[in-house]
Amino acid sequence: MTDIATRADHLEKLLGAPWDADNPAGFAAVVAADEREETAPAAEAVLDEFGLLAEFVPRALGGRLDRIDHMIELMRSVYRRDPALGLARAGQLLASVNVWTAGSPEQRRAAAELLLDNRRIACAFHELAHGNDIAGNEFAARRVGSGLSLHGRKESIANLDGADALVLLARTGPADGPRAHSQLFLPADLLAPGHVRRLPRFRSVGMRGVRLGGMEVAGLPVPDGVLLGPPGTGVETASRAFQVTRLALPAMSTALLDTALRVTLHHTRRRQLYGREAAAIPMVRTTLAEAFTDLLICEALSRTAARALHLCPESGSVHAPAVKYLVAGVLTDAVQRLSTVMGSEFYRRDGEHAVFQKIVRDVRPVGFGHIARAACLSALLPQLPGLLGRGRRAPAPAPAALFTAEAELPEADLPGLRLVAGGRDPLAASLGTVLDEDLPTAARPLVEEHVRGFAALCEAGAALRPRELSITAEVPVRELAARYTVSLAAAACLGVQRTAPAGEFLSRPEWLQAALTRLAGMERVIPAGLPPAVEDALIEELLDRDDRSLSFGLAGRPYA
Repeated sequence: MTDIATRADHLEKLLGAPWDADNPAGFAAVVAADEREETAPAAEAVLDEFGLLAEFVPRALGGRLDRIDHMIELMRSVYRRDPALGLARAGQLLASVNVWTAGSPEQRRAAAELLLDNRRIACAFHELAHGNDIAGNEFAARRVGSGLSLHGRKESIANLDGADALVLLARTGPADGPRAHSQLFLPADLLAPGHVRRLPRFRSVGMRGVRLGGMEVAGLPVPDGVLLGPPGTGVETASRAFQVTRLALPAMSTALLDTALRVTLHHTRRRQLYGREAAAIPMVRTTLAEAFTDLLICEALSRTAARALHLCPESGSVHAPAVKYLVAGVLTDAVQRLSTVMGSEFYRRDGEHAVFQKIVRDVRPVGFGHIARAACLSALLPQLPGLLGRGRRAPAPAPAALFTAEAELPEADLPGLRLVAGGRDPLAASLGTVLDEDLPTAARPLVEEHVRGFAALCEAGAALRPRELSITAEVPVRELAARYTVSLAAAACLGVQRTAPAGEFLSRPEWLQAALTRLAGMERVIPAGLPPAVEDALIEELLDRDDRSLSFGLAGRPYA
């Protein structure tokens, strides 16, 4: 199974129809498993049969990973049924991408063999006392003779109890600084009970099926060969790997909104209020149309950014935090608005719509898991002068392959990803030339508004001083970083619309008008509503996809 469409279709058929109450991998089974704070065993078995973890292993090592955007799209089939099941499996990507980035040939082969054999690698980076500040971690690996001795605590490790190996961040230098930490690739059989105490499981409100464990280590001896990359490069390796994972995990999570929107549509199309379908009530129609638009925005930005890792890797340090910040916020807000349409039905824990209350809980960690949205803005801040400054050489034009669905992409060079963007980003900079394009007449005023907004952003960014861009940056400065993510999303939506094949929904101006209206509304106290004709076109497309069991995202692909 080499073709992504073939693989996705095969996985959908294996997982079966989610609405089928008798499907052991369907919504009913997923909700029942969530009540037990676990994932559905039958769904786990299906993913093992499919060999899902091979999607995270590069082709050169025997896996199926060649395009990050394809991997994301396939994982949406898992997330749309059970986000906890998706996150538990995507945790293997969190760990393994560090091995692909910095591991020796032997370590890369060992990690590939584990994943291709359906075995797990856990990621042990964060410590509760330090949150997103991994450079402040205290877990230590001290030199003892020809090996290392491990000391410290890691309290929040997803699926530690089932892991066959760990990728672990440890302090190996005596002083603070960028070279104070190293990564270790540690087989689980080295976790000798006499030196390792397992901590009680953390229970969570959302993603309850993801088992969060921890360990306290005292004087655990390990060989020197477990070091992943040169000593002192742990944070640097993580920074490169995070450009994949901080982009990919929120992008996979758009399937939560797909499911929330589908359940809401299922409910409102079957409920009669005031003598008509609830879905026909104006407020309900507007909410459905806006949520559909929000989903398309999230997928346009995340798909473009995923392709940029192949085509414009120098922008990865910008796109990854931008995707996490904007997509996580939009998804959370959209699901919350849909819950108002669901009414009291949204918190039912039984019945055919019970999965909705699980989605409402599971969407919350998208905003803070792996890295918090506020920390994403902090990651963007020091790059803003280079991204927005005047007098710098204009970047190369954004390649059409960033937006074109089936364009060929070169292999992603993970070790070659930059820690900081080298200058202006071609995606955002494309807003400066878009007015020269043949734009839909109805969308041009909105495009002009976003172009003016980006020009004003560049003017404000050119005046920034280094002292204003620290973690303690004032709110107006942080707002500039937030506005930059909006400009990126607008540019992505424009690129997708311009390159979509004629006659397809994505080539129509209505969804672009809706997207640019919603994005402009993020900077207003009272956002503008969608024009009636635009709303009608969105609802027509949404109902048609629902009738034909197609996904609501950009791909519009068949669902089981």
